[in-house]
Amino acid sequence: MFVVAVANAKGGCGKTTIATHLAAQFARQGYSSALGALDRQKSAKTWLGRRPKDAAKLRFADLSDAPDAELAKPVERLVIDSVAAMKDKLVEKVVKRADLIVIPTGPSAYDEDGVRLFLKQIELLKPIKKNKRAVAFVANRVRPRTRAATRLSAFLEEIAFPQIATIRDSQAYVDLAARGL
Repeated sequence: MFVVAVANAKGGCGKTTIATHLAAQFARQGYSSALGALDRQKSAKTWLGRRPKDAAKLRFADLSDAPDAELAKPVERLVIDSVAAMKDKLVEKVVKRADLIVIPTGPSAYDEDGVRLFLKQIELLKPIKKNKRAVAFVANRVRPRTRAATRLSAFLEEIAFPQIATIRDSQAYVDLAARGL
């Protein structure tokens, strides 16, 4: 099983949006996939409930009480939608389970602060220190050719981990989420 954890210390940076899109894409590619949620709010589960019957099959895994719990039925791809402000023990469990940690961040000083805080948490962990876990950034809600986009790009260039995608600020993601897609 390949596990992607979408995580950041800051709320509102797009963790659930990116986690749902990744899980849906894995399912569309034919992988048996599950969307795991650490949040008690269960936004990812609500999104799954809106999914059309003809959409690629995607299971839900409630990981809020046990992020390292085994799934009832094995899957090929598990995407974990993390919570904001995770305590160190939870971060450690998520990093230990994940093959890839995707960190979404938006173009704001608040997001930069959240990233710095989260990096302080994960950089101390053995799997990260020994390069046994991949870490990558997704620039989220970016409006091209703005000062904020330029600032975010400069900020991410200073970080030791790569930026793998830029998601533009678009209502398409809001519309798709409302339809479970």
